[in-house]
Amino acid sequence: MTSIKPFLDNSSEATKFEDIIDLLIIGSGPAGYTAAIYASRAGLNPILYQGKEPGGQLTITSDVENYPGYPNGIQGPEMMLDFQKQAERFGTIVKGGFIKSVDFSKYPFEIIDDNDKILIVNSVIISTGASAKWLGLESEKKFNGNGVSACAVCDGFFFKDQIVAVVGGGDTAAEESLYLSKITKKVFLIVRRNELRASKIMQKRVFDNKNIEIIWNSEVKDVLGDDKVDSVLVLNNSNNTTSKLNISGLFIAIGHKPNTDIFKNYIDLDDNGYILTKPGTTQTNIKGVFATGDAQDKIYRQAVTAAGSGCMGALEAEKFLSENNLS
Repeated sequence: MTSIKPFLDNSSEATKFEDIIDLLIIGSGPAGYTAAIYASRAGLNPILYQGKEPGGQLTITSDVENYPGYPNGIQGPEMMLDFQKQAERFGTIVKGGFIKSVDFSKYPFEIIDDNDKILIVNSVIISTGASAKWLGLESEKKFNGNGVSACAVCDGFFFKDQIVAVVGGGDTAAEESLYLSKITKKVFLIVRRNELRASKIMQKRVFDNKNIEIIWNSEVKDVLGDDKVDSVLVLNNSNNTTSKLNISGLFIAIGHKPNTDIFKNYIDLDDNGYILTKPGTTQTNIKGVFATGDAQDKIYRQAVTAAGSGCMGALEAEKFLSENNLS
């Protein structure tokens, strides 16, 4: 883990900077805002940059019914506005821009925002999340939140006893299909190739499930419907024929991409770009830099788990600043 000792051994260095930010939070999903709530209540005066997608993936989620405290459910964008208001209530400064680059090779850290403003920072919480990979169809965007989803656990309940389709051939698609098979009438698994890429055990579970029908060598070319999805146009890429598949919900399960590119020269990442943290913590390989939410969680990817890790990040940042006499 990179040490900050050279800076700490020479406290006069701090006088070189007039406006050192004690804690910068990058990202504004449940993880970022929860970190901001805890940090601001602890008197750390955090500054939070919302990023290019303020509110994260929940802003494209219609009904959120599995987050504690909302017995009647809540719209995703409204929920994230509640998070923001709560963070601001305790003094968090929320910025509408995004972070363009970071330099974690020096201390204090040097970070540049979208207006090319240089920020001098004592500690950082990364909450940049992960973005679902999409098919890239205009109709897919049109029905996002109205029949098109990238999270079966989040939205599967709304399609109870209905017919749905899942797109993908890896473990994510297999997991989504198996989950949906328990609550829907039927699941079509649309696979682009003539085989699954999922692990052998996941393949067996899919093949053994009578509620899942695999459509091989096929791609979704269009999502159809008026106000909500009622069917998809499917191309068989082996014989170039198209057919219409009547469904109520379409789940895209071709993977997620963590939004971590700007950190890759400094922070240890796994092969898929997720930030590696010390087990049981939010600590990265750089002292004073913490990672929370979906940027480091490729397993659960839920709002409530992201919020929990945001709390952890804030508590660990507070401890770091206190132990090093930086706040």
